[in-house]
Amino acid sequence: MARPTRFTREDVLEKAMQAFWSEGYNATGMADLVTITDLRPGSLYGSFKSTRDLFRAPLDHYGEHSVAKIEQALNASDSPLTDIRGFFLEQARDAAGDNGKRSCFLVNTVLELARRDNEIREQINVYFKQIEALFRRRLKQAQACGELGADKDPKTLAAFLLNNIWGLRVLGGTAPSLRRAQDIVKLVLSVLD
Repeated sequence: MARPTRFTREDVLEKAMQAFWSEGYNATGMADLVTITDLRPGSLYGSFKSTRDLFRAPLDHYGEHSVAKIEQALNASDSPLTDIRGFFLEQARDAAGDNGKRSCFLVNTVLELARRDNEIREQINVYFKQIEALFRRRLKQAQACGELGADKDPKTLAAFLLNNIWGLRVLGGTAPSLRRAQDIVKLVLSVLD
């Protein structure tokens, strides 16, 4: 008699995300996913159709949580620039910490797949555009309350800040010192002065 399938989609997405995030898409096979999720291949394929679908679902899971987390960080106070600076200082600490070596699941996927896979690139760009929009909104608010000069372009600054988040995430994979990461962040943030 076959064992009943008892799992929550959230649990499977989290476990699959951890596997793909640690090893990458190309190095994570169905046998790995069966082991980590404790599900049979039939259950996985029944729920996700393919390894690719099982990869794309956790990518969305990660992207949605990342956008929500960044939005929360960028709206922590009444001061938009304080929130942006605080976010980047946290990114420096993350890059220099143990978790920084894993980088970011979205950035890792760009480096591994997005150059060759239009669907994956479009999927990732959805989240990058949302994050950039969060920064652009806070930068406009900073201008409105006099924290940011009227001569600064929020659209260009938001793109610049997003680009530097990617760079910090990649830097984290090199295990930088905290001082090095903080020095980089200090220079990045100088464009807001």
